[in-house]
Amino acid sequence: MKEFNNIERILSHTRKAVEEYSMVEPGDKIAVGVSGGKDSLALLCALAKLKRVLGIDYEVVALTIDMGLPDMDYSKIATLCQALEIEYHVVKTQIYEIIFEVREEKSPCSLCSRMRRGALHDACKELGCNKLALGHHYDDVVETFMLNLFFEGRIGAFRPVTYLSRKDLTMIRPLIYTPEKEIKTFAKGANLPIVEVKCPADGNTERAKMKEYLDVFEKEHRGLYHRIMGAIQRGEVDGFHPDLIDNEEKKRRKELKISPKE
Repeated sequence: MKEFNNIERILSHTRKAVEEYSMVEPGDKIAVGVSGGKDSLALLCALAKLKRVLGIDYEVVALTIDMGLPDMDYSKIATLCQALEIEYHVVKTQIYEIIFEVREEKSPCSLCSRMRRGALHDACKELGCNKLALGHHYDDVVETFMLNLFFEGRIGAFRPVTYLSRKDLTMIRPLIYTPEKEIKTFAKGANLPIVEVKCPADGNTERAKMKEYLDVFEKEHRGLYHRIMGAIQRGEVDGFHPDLIDNEEKKRRKELKISPKE
C-alpha cells in the first residue's frame, strides 16, 4: 500500500468520527465518492489506511461519476487506487449535456447535485456496496449550517450518518472533524492527483460566497468555525452530538481537580 508521511492528522480526525458515530462495521463494503478533488482523495487514502488501525474487516472501493464534462482525465486517480490496492470504477453519465446543453439551466447546482447523488446511489447498489462515504469536512458542516440558516430560515446541516431506506444504503461522512486546511496540507505533501473539475458554475455559487464571508469573519474573530461547530454539537443538530472525547477529558479534569486552563 502506498505510504504517506503526513497523513497522521487526517487519520486521527477520521478515526474519531468513525468511532464516535459507528460509521464502519465488520463486513462493510464502502464506496468512496471520488470527485477528483482534494477532499474525496484524502478520504480515500484515510479509509484505506485506517483499516489497519481500526482492526475492522471492511472493503473500500472508489467510485467516480463522470458527468460528461470536456477533457476530464481520471487516469492518475486510477494509478493511486492501484497503489492503494483499491478497485476504481468510473461511471459515465450525460449530466453535463442534460443540464447545460439540453435544459440550459441558469442555476444548475441543485439539479446537478440531485442527478450526481442518484447516479452515485445506483452505482453503489450495482457494486454491492452497503455504504457510501462522502468527503464533506469540518468546514463544510459549518458552511452548510449557515447556508440553511441564511437562505432557508432553518436550523440544519447534513447528518454524519444517513440511512436511505429506499436504496438500503447508508451514507457516512468520516471527515466531519477534519479542518479543510489540514486536508490542503496533506494533499500538497502527498502530491495527490487532484483532477480539476471545469464546471461552468464553479466558484459562482451561494456556498462559495458563504465560504468567503465566513473566512473574513474567522480572521476578525478567531475560533468562529469552532464556536459554530460547538453549537451544532451541543444542539444535537441533525444527528450531531456533543464531542465524546472532549467530554471524557472534561470529566477526567474534574475528577483530578485540574483547572480548564492547565
